[in-house]
Amino acid sequence: MDEEKAGGPSAAGVGPDEGPREEGTPPRGKWANNKEFLLAMTGGIIGVGNFWLFPFSCYRHGGAAFLIPYFLFLLFIGGPLFLLETALGQYTNEGAVTAWRKICPMFEGVGMASQVTTFYLNTYFIVVLAWNIFYLIYSFKSPLPWSTCDNSWNSELCHSPLNMIDNPHQFYPNTSWSFLDNISLPDDFESISYINLTDLSQLDNTLEEEFWRNRVLRMSDKLLGKVHWDLALCLLLAWVICYFCTWKGIKSIGKVVYFTATVPYLLLLILFFRAVTLPGAGQGLYYYLFPDLRRLADPFAWEAAAMCVMYTYAMSQGVLTTLGSYNKYNRNCYRDCMALCCLSCVTSIFAGFIVFSVLGFLAHVQGVDLNDVVTAGPSLIFKAFPLALSVLPVSTFWTVLFFLTVFLLGVDSHIMFMESLATAITDMFPRHLRRPGAREVLVLVIAVVCFLLGLTFITEGGIIPFQIVDGFGANGSILLVISCLETVIIGWVYGADRFYDNIEDMIGYRPNPVIKYCWMFITPLISVLLLLLRLLTQFSSFEYGYQLEPVASIVGALLLTTPLMCIPVFIFVALWRNPQNMTSPSSDLRQARPHKPVLTLCKRVIFKAQGPAVGTTAETHEKIMMEEPSGV
Repeated sequence: MDEEKAGGPSAAGVGPDEGPREEGTPPRGKWANNKEFLLAMTGGIIGVGNFWLFPFSCYRHGGAAFLIPYFLFLLFIGGPLFLLETALGQYTNEGAVTAWRKICPMFEGVGMASQVTTFYLNTYFIVVLAWNIFYLIYSFKSPLPWSTCDNSWNSELCHSPLNMIDNPHQFYPNTSWSFLDNISLPDDFESISYINLTDLSQLDNTLEEEFWRNRVLRMSDKLLGKVHWDLALCLLLAWVICYFCTWKGIKSIGKVVYFTATVPYLLLLILFFRAVTLPGAGQGLYYYLFPDLRRLADPFAWEAAAMCVMYTYAMSQGVLTTLGSYNKYNRNCYRDCMALCCLSCVTSIFAGFIVFSVLGFLAHVQGVDLNDVVTAGPSLIFKAFPLALSVLPVSTFWTVLFFLTVFLLGVDSHIMFMESLATAITDMFPRHLRRPGAREVLVLVIAVVCFLLGLTFITEGGIIPFQIVDGFGANGSILLVISCLETVIIGWVYGADRFYDNIEDMIGYRPNPVIKYCWMFITPLISVLLLLLRLLTQFSSFEYGYQLEPVASIVGALLLTTPLMCIPVFIFVALWRNPQNMTSPSSDLRQARPHKPVLTLCKRVIFKAQGPAVGTTAETHEKIMMEEPSGV
């Protein structure tokens, strides 16, 4: 009896917090306290996407009107998926792959697909951090290297858009302006007539553009070319930092996030007060927030809102399941998920105030419309912001502060990508990889492999494979397929009512019933509609140039189909392993109400109960629950 109360063998393992494990397998760790989990989740979902994706999408698709589809998708996709993935990890006590194996062996490939996508992110996303480190180092120089044209990488046509506005007469044909930058003009300069002062976005020889193209990327007509050693050192430094943040698993991550998840908010607050006091900030905020309800008739505005939710909440990447798997069994993950969803939403809107205040200032000093300076993605961080900050008083300070903020936002996200992949592999081979020292070796192998592959992106033609991986490997269509399958598996195969019982067993009450119907109907339906829209429109728009188009198409197709092929492959694997038990959950999973129907709809039983798991009874689970700490 004492052994049963303590959660011994008769209780199907060693209790809900540790879970059953094979003999000789070391136990799995837990977060030291609740703060570590919340900070780790904050670091995982708050990243550069909140900074460069949401504000641009909001501006482009109706300003404040964009918040309508954004909040709707947050309610019907973001919140339900966020809870599903986090609760799945907490309930199964497993990483992104083995959690789905335990829930439904037939669909283990869904978890594998998410980890292939995470592997892509581990390989190419950290290049953004390497670029950021490169800019951060140059930010300590005075004057800033992208504020003058007298650098070795500048061409004869280098110019400052600010000088063009102040002295437009100097940029007309037959005008000599070599004295500005102490350069010699080419013989055919008088024939150059493409300069249009009303459309500065077309100018390819601005200060910041030449620094980005000629100094950072150093592009050539070669497909790959030689590796740039200085960027390789920046990439190596980024990997060293990320390695020592994750090499001990949650023991090291739990301590690192106290800094990496909190300091960015302080830095963002400082940038906010400086940005909103800049001349022209009001114009930028007007463009950012002015509601244009007509844009809601555009289906691409709704697609952009859904993609913002998917990317900024780290959906379908295994990160949420991984971080949730280190929770104690009784943690109130439902409350945490709702709070974290609100935090990410507020952070995205807040970041938009900073971005468009600065862009409004840039448009003001150039004397152009905001449409001519608005950009997204790397161009926002590595071209628009450096140019705007370079004309501020004490520009070095503000530039260093900005790139430090971006680095902390990016490194936090990448740490969670690494942890997701390392945890998934460890849980697949626990007997070997949970031994002392094995974790450090595994993370080192992941870091070395991804570093070597990442060298491809910092070659002379590296921006092309970077765009291919970004466009195909991390494509939103993959995330939509995974999210659709996740909700269908939980809602219809495992049973939404059974999963609700599991969550109630963990937190003490049932979540809002709307979430159940989202899992069963709304979320998969929206995912399918969005997927069809993307298939009909987006892939036909990928153009990387005539000569590289066949290569890009082949490589992109492989990147896109590889994670998706994991799903049918593992269906056949499950069929080969045990064809009679392809959809039954693992007997190791704790079922508090094994005799209740698996799924009901409108008070009608859709799928009946499957009976208690082998070796467990409802009475045993009640005894375990009495021993479990009730504080959450």
